[in-house]
Amino acid sequence: MRLIVQRSKNSSVSINSKVVGKISSGLVVLVGFTHTDTIKDIEYCVRKLINLRIFDDDNGVMNKSILDVGGSVLSISQFTLYADTKKGNRPSYIKAMNGSVATKLYDIFNDKLKEHVKVETGMFGADMLVSINNDGPVTIIIESGD
Repeated sequence: MRLIVQRSKNSSVSINSKVVGKISSGLVVLVGFTHTDTIKDIEYCVRKLINLRIFDDDNGVMNKSILDVGGSVLSISQFTLYADTKKGNRPSYIKAMNGSVATKLYDIFNDKLKEHVKVETGMFGADMLVSINNDGPVTIIIESGD
């Protein structure tokens, strides 16, 4: 499982020109799954995400988590996080999990995340327009597994 985490002042996701999810202060999380991912991977990533200290404290040091600052998460499914570009110029997505399985894991990921923070989402498999106002910029990659 792979997460691209971006600290955000405000961000949104639209489908067919209609905003379906938006947050003010918080994290935008691009979420990708590979074939070997399980509930344990989800639990690991959720735990890492909610405790990731990338928000400034009173001294301007990144020392607070999303739990500490009361932020929200905009969660976006993105199979392209598992693109393989080693051969040629056209990415291969063979490492990405099949959509019918990945959508179930994505829902579980969001449900587990909702136990801790407010979560907004796009729509799995939809053509989305994601507007991210990356604060900092701060971008972190979280991966489960070895």
